[in-house]
Amino acid sequence: MSKQTYWKTIGKKRDLVPGSGVGARLGKCQIALFWIPDMDDRVFAINNYCPFSGVHILARGIVGDVEGEPVVATPLYKQHFSLIDGRCIEHDDVAVDAWEARFEGDEVQVQVSEADELAA
Repeated sequence: MSKQTYWKTIGKKRDLVPGSGVGARLGKCQIALFWIPDMDDRVFAINNYCPFSGVHILARGIVGDVEGEPVVATPLYKQHFSLIDGRCIEHDDVAVDAWEARFEGDEVQVQVSEADELAA
């Protein structure tokens, strides 16, 4: 059985900072949004929780790339998380949740499932 997904508006483009992260809420979950204008004006969404430090801090990380893949470096311990799929570059067994995100006009939208909503 496939998951039903839909797009949920969680903010406005003007709320974001180009090339940086911003924290947002998706239900009860804290997520980190990253707007990368240099990458086809894309927006990325990952969980804001850093599994290494145990705090919600990824939105404050340093945005960059590792071999062309967009990443955020955790501000405390400097591990890199992929903005595409949430996996940790340095530790194959560690990842954070990632969601598809897009701009729909001026709105920032994240693709969620009913399961995401229930978990949140």
